[in-house]
Amino acid sequence: MSWPSPVLGFPIEGVFGMRHRMLLITEVIAPYRIPVCNALAKKDDVDLHVIFLAETHPTLRKWLIYKDEIRFSYEVLRSWRGSIRGYQVLLNWGLWSALSRWSPDIIICGGYNYLASWQAGLWARIHGVPFVLWCESNLNDRRKGHVPVEFLKRLFLKGCDGFVVPGTASFAYLRAFGVPEGTISIAPNAVDNELFARAADVARRNGAALRRSLNLPPRYFLYVGRLVREKGVFDLLEAYGRLEDKLRSEVGLVLAGDGPALPELLERAARIAPGEVRCAGFVQRDALSSYYALAEALVFPTLSDPWGLVVNEAMACGLPVIGSRAAGCVPDLVCDQWNGYVVSPGDIQRMAWAMATLAGQAELVKTMGARSADRVFRNSPAACASGLAAAAARISRRLEACTNTTQ
Repeated sequence: MSWPSPVLGFPIEGVFGMRHRMLLITEVIAPYRIPVCNALAKKDDVDLHVIFLAETHPTLRKWLIYKDEIRFSYEVLRSWRGSIRGYQVLLNWGLWSALSRWSPDIIICGGYNYLASWQAGLWARIHGVPFVLWCESNLNDRRKGHVPVEFLKRLFLKGCDGFVVPGTASFAYLRAFGVPEGTISIAPNAVDNELFARAADVARRNGAALRRSLNLPPRYFLYVGRLVREKGVFDLLEAYGRLEDKLRSEVGLVLAGDGPALPELLERAARIAPGEVRCAGFVQRDALSSYYALAEALVFPTLSDPWGLVVNEAMACGLPVIGSRAAGCVPDLVCDQWNGYVVSPGDIQRMAWAMATLAGQAELVKTMGARSADRVFRNSPAACASGLAAAAARISRRLEACTNTTQ
C-alpha cells in the first residue's frame, strides 16, 4: 500500500538556458491539452508553436473546442479522415511548409500512427533538428501484436532522438522496446485540476438541485468514457448486478458517455432489479464536475487504455477510484486501499467487492477522496509543461555533447 518510486524525476524549472523554438505536433484540440500548452508557452526559455492535425474527431471525440482558452501560437492543418481496411487514417496537407516556416529548434510529436508523424520525423532528420516522441502507450494495449504494425513502430522509435512519457506504464513500454533509459523523460499527464476542483465544490453546495436537474440517483457509482466493449463497461454492469439487492436499491450506476455498446448496455441494465442504471450520454467538460462531485466513486474498468484522463478529473473532484491495472494512469495515480482500489482487467468479483466496500463506508469514501485530491495536484498542467521543457533541454544538451565529441 505504498507508492511506486518514480522512474525518472524532472526539474520544476525549464533549463534550456536560452529561448528555444519548440514545435509540438498533436492530433486534435483536446480540452486537456490546452492548459498544458498554455503553461508551456509561459516559460521564459520556450517559444512554443503547436500544430494540430485536425480540430476534432467527428465520431470518437465530441468535445467542445475551447479556442477562447488558447494562449499559445497554433495552427490546424488541412486534413482528410477515413478508414482503410478497418484502420483509421488521417491525412494532412501543408505540414512540410509549416515546419519550414516555423523552423523549430526541437520537435515533439504526440504519436507515431499518423503519416504526418513520419513526415515530421523525416523533416527533422534532413534539417538536423532533434525529434522527440511523446509516447503514451503501455504494455496492456490490446492493439499490439500485428507484425507489420510492430515492425513500423520499432522503425519509428529508432528514428527518435528522445522520448517523453506520462508515467510508469509508458516508461516500461519503451524499455520493453529496448529504448535506453537515459533517453526517456517524464511529463506527467494532467488536466486542469483547479477548474474541476472549483466546479466540484460548487456542485456539492447545490447537490439537491443538481440531482433533480440532471436526473441523478441519490447515490451512485460513476463511469465516464466511451461505451465500447474494450472499456470494460459490460464487466462494470455485471459487477453492479452482483451487488446485494439492498445495496443496489440504495446506490445506482451512472454511465456518462456514448458509443456503439449503448443499446446492448441498456438491454442488459433493464434485467437488473432492484437497481438503477442511468445513461447520461456524452457530457461536456464544464458539466462533468457535477457528475463527479455527487458520485460515491469513479469506476474505471478498462481492458485497454493508454492513460485514462477521466481518473485525473475524478481525483481533482475528490473521488476515490476503482481502477483497472490495464489503465496507464493507475500505477501513478491509484494506490490500492489508499485512495481507491486496483483491480485486474475483467476481475468482476473484486470490482463488485470494491464497490460494496466503498458504498458501505461513508468515512472511507471521504478519506480516500481527500487523498485523491491531494495526490492528483502533482499531475498539474505546470508539472507536465516543466517535464516537456526539461526533456527538450536534456535531449538538446545530449545531442550537442555528442556533436562536440565527434568534431
